[in-house]
Amino acid sequence: MKLELQAKFLQHLNRKQSDKGFTLIELLVVIIIIGILAAIALPTFLNQTAKGKQSEAKNTVSAVNKSQTAYRVESTAFASDMSTLSLGLPTQTTNYTYAVSGSTETSTVTGEARDASLKGYSGANTRYTDANSQSAIASVLCENLAPGTGTVTVPTTNALATVVAAAASCPATAKTL
Repeated sequence: MKLELQAKFLQHLNRKQSDKGFTLIELLVVIIIIGILAAIALPTFLNQTAKGKQSEAKNTVSAVNKSQTAYRVESTAFASDMSTLSLGLPTQTTNYTYAVSGSTETSTVTGEARDASLKGYSGANTRYTDANSQSAIASVLCENLAPGTGTVTVPTTNALATVVAAAASCPATAKTL
């Protein structure tokens, strides 16, 4: 009996080794599952690359806003161009073109997208006198609601305001960050 068991076991092992590989149906199921996962992940991945590129503009506009505030505290007017602020930031990159303007009471900075899939960014500073007759500076950072390479809408500034919310605000086509 022992010999018969050994023979059957050897036959079983021999058959098992000849059944190596996958069937066509198994391969098709795996390919379909991979295709579905790729279709789900691809749009998310593409959004993440756009967000990464947009963070460049968000950081640059924010840095210029902060630098303008510091510059205005030390000077009688906001800086009228990027080089006056001495930030070492370029006025044009692969993804964005930046523009800075300033006067005695207000300053603006825009980051216009050079790629239609990216959103534009803008910022503004306004020097105003608050309810206690103290000089203050309001800053705002805006993100366009829709992506595109068109003109970036500049925030609204009001040097005659007495509260921060009225001194600088984003237009209807942008959201405040």
